[in-house]
Amino acid sequence: MTPSQKYLQKLGLKEQDITEDPIAPAEQENHRRSFLKKSMLGGIAFGGAFAFAPIEELIAQSTQKVSRFSSPSELKITDLRYATTTVLGRTSIIRIDTNQGIYGLGEVRDGADERYALMLKSRLLGQNPCNVEQIFKSIKQFGGQSRQAGGVCGVEMALWDIVGKAYNVPCWQLLGGRYRDKIRLYADTPEAGSPEEQKKLMNYRINEQGYTWLKMDLGIGELKGIPGALVNDKFWQNAKGDLAQWGDQSNYMSYGNTQHPFTQIQITDKGLDELAKLVDTVRGMLGYDIPLSTDHYGHFDMNNGIRLGKAVEKYRLAWLEDIVSWELTDQWKMMSDALETPLLTGEDIYLLKNFKPLIDIHAVDIIHPDLASSGGLLETKRIGDYAEEHGIAMAMHQAGTPVSFMANVHCAAATQNFLALEHHSIDLEWWESLVKTTDGRKLITKGFANLPLSAPGLGIELNDEVVKQHLYPSDKTYFEPTPQWNEKRSHDRIFS
Repeated sequence: MTPSQKYLQKLGLKEQDITEDPIAPAEQENHRRSFLKKSMLGGIAFGGAFAFAPIEELIAQSTQKVSRFSSPSELKITDLRYATTTVLGRTSIIRIDTNQGIYGLGEVRDGADERYALMLKSRLLGQNPCNVEQIFKSIKQFGGQSRQAGGVCGVEMALWDIVGKAYNVPCWQLLGGRYRDKIRLYADTPEAGSPEEQKKLMNYRINEQGYTWLKMDLGIGELKGIPGALVNDKFWQNAKGDLAQWGDQSNYMSYGNTQHPFTQIQITDKGLDELAKLVDTVRGMLGYDIPLSTDHYGHFDMNNGIRLGKAVEKYRLAWLEDIVSWELTDQWKMMSDALETPLLTGEDIYLLKNFKPLIDIHAVDIIHPDLASSGGLLETKRIGDYAEEHGIAMAMHQAGTPVSFMANVHCAAATQNFLALEHHSIDLEWWESLVKTTDGRKLITKGFANLPLSAPGLGIELNDEVVKQHLYPSDKTYFEPTPQWNEKRSHDRIFS
């Protein structure tokens, strides 16, 4: 009896229990020694002490038929399930399952309905998830601008996660390789009740948390209670006397649901001075070593946007964001020509073709796609590359769970003209613990996201118990089967 047979006998196994080796005998020895020299066995590292041990032959013999990777060409999608978290009010994570036990994680953009993804299930079942571009082209017709794209983008994320796992490579590698090993993040400036408290919080954000790029809100809502700061604002105020920028879903004609040029709210010189003082205060605390961006101005027209931009021009802001709605391309061009401060938009734009009008005429200085709306990893990479060819940089909007966060991280790593990625949940203590990294790295270190250099796919798995603690109150289901979405009931071709 050979040493291998004796050891197998102790384990209650026989040599015939192992599948017969198809490798020729002359090649087997080289195969075994090469395998051990690489010091890897199913992902377990072996030290040099094992290299010439008597167990060498046993290990090689007993593991040479172990399947270490999937068979990508035979992968089939078998299910699509979801779980809805309380991140940013309501954000759903989806999971696409396959016939080989590999699954992929994706995310429906914050505030969007998980049914945007579920209605795609009948169009995915039985397909090979590795055909990402082909699947994307077949389902992209079911996405729209902003959160209406959440289902298509969530599916695309999950497909790349599967492909990376199937081929044992990170998603950034599938996008063409990486330009950077860590991803710069930008964060909101913390709000406080006094300048002294705000300075303390900002020092914490910079010195303790390590963020090197900040963004502040600069909205006309800050002018509440200041007489003579705005024209025509009282007409739009809600019962509390606020300009509710996020809108009243029950009232189509509310302030938040009215596009910027149609409110005829104007900012007086006094109002502009007050807003400039806010920037001056933050710049005084922050200095000029760190970029400072601005956002959430409220709903007023292009002319007031230009006036506001000129009022804060001397503070050298990194950008002015979403002054008017993104599709008003000519207005963006007029503002861009009038101002020296960089202009930025894009978080609600779906697909490259809708970014092109802004980019082609250089109506903005920086594009700002949200990967959960813009089309997913590959489409966003294409958007960034197209902007790069026109001398335009790309920042990335992100407000979701660590699932979409990591999808953004991979895309940012693979895109050369990338500037910084938004992190919207810095102060949510349990946010990072929703997932665990598959290579043991920290998700974020001192204001930078850590790129998985070898972990396959997105490089994360859900921390089930933590996610279950933060499920949306009215829907506590956790990746339950969804057979009601299996049946396809329409003919989807969009041409005759």
